[in-house]
Amino acid sequence: MPRDPRTYLWDARQAVGLLLRFGAGKTFADYRDDPMLRSAVERQFEITGEALNQLRKVDAELAARVPDLNRIVAFRNILIHGYASVDDALVWQTLTDKVPVLEAALRDLLDGAGG
Repeated sequence: MPRDPRTYLWDARQAVGLLLRFGAGKTFADYRDDPMLRSAVERQFEITGEALNQLRKVDAELAARVPDLNRIVAFRNILIHGYASVDDALVWQTLTDKVPVLEAALRDLLDGAGG
């Protein structure tokens, strides 16, 4: 039996919440100098991208309401397949600039989807 599409939104929102927690009070220097923090952040981006990729497969209409979904999935692919050349500055910028917007969008979608 296929998963309810809202579970993918929930998974993405949980990962995004962790991203916000991991980045709170940190600077780029903190991020750059802490391999455990970098690993944790990258993993949550991977989960976010995979959850939204799966959402796209089971409910394209709902997925289309996620801002920048294609870019999020592409970013996930870069982190997983291009792990040796990950740009820490780009990851940090995405964390600080894009994740708060994504968190709000996921929250709105879940609230509107009865989740």
